[in-house]
Amino acid sequence: MTALLLALLGGAVVGLTLGALGAGGSIVAVPALIYLLGFGPAEATTASLLIVIVTSLTALVAHARAGTVRWREGLLFAAAGVLPAAAAGLLSARVPGIALTLAFAVVAGTAGLRMLRRGHAPREGRVSGVRAAGAGAGLGAVTGFLGVGGGFLAVPALVSVLAVPITAAAGTSLLVIITNAVVALGARAGMGLGLDWSLILPFTAAAVLGAWDGRRIGAKIPAAALQRLFGGLLLAVGLAMGIGALV
Repeated sequence: MTALLLALLGGAVVGLTLGALGAGGSIVAVPALIYLLGFGPAEATTASLLIVIVTSLTALVAHARAGTVRWREGLLFAAAGVLPAAAAGLLSARVPGIALTLAFAVVAGTAGLRMLRRGHAPREGRVSGVRAAGAGAGLGAVTGFLGVGGGFLAVPALVSVLAVPITAAAGTSLLVIITNAVVALGARAGMGLGLDWSLILPFTAAAVLGAWDGRRIGAKIPAAALQRLFGGLLLAVGLAMGIGALV
């Protein structure tokens, strides 16, 4: 019963994060599955991809209805990142787990700092298709290597590189999350991992419900505050994962 309650709690936090920020599902789900539910790293990564795909689809519908999805930019990001994500996913299988954890921590912390250093919400701007495709390819490679959905990198990329407002970046990043997660999951299909569905299913159900509430909460928070919140979350997760890998 305790494990079930922890699964529900973890899922709710993942859903709220994805719904409000359009990102952060994997960086919350993976630690929750490992430290709360006792999953191994490989099992946690695979399970988190399944959870994030379902939850992101739910959150994307909510953002699309609210008109906060930039479909052109999102599709460019997603399409450009597919092949790099697949190649990097295969490469990651040859890298020790501690190296992947440290790389994850560094990337998350760096992205968080970059978001926190922006003192104001970005202005609207014309988005270059070439820049969007280039950023998407790099994003796909990094997220495929780390085995996460990629929203925690997609949001800073959309905001900082392409000057997309944080409110639109949150919804748009869900397209990237879904694509990268599906590619990464496909690369792990032949690993033969044993997944505990008695915990994954309630975790996913709580995440889906949380995503709807997260979208409503995110709509009430000023863009600058949402940006600082997301940056702080990334920095905290990066520090925690880095310390945990070294200790």
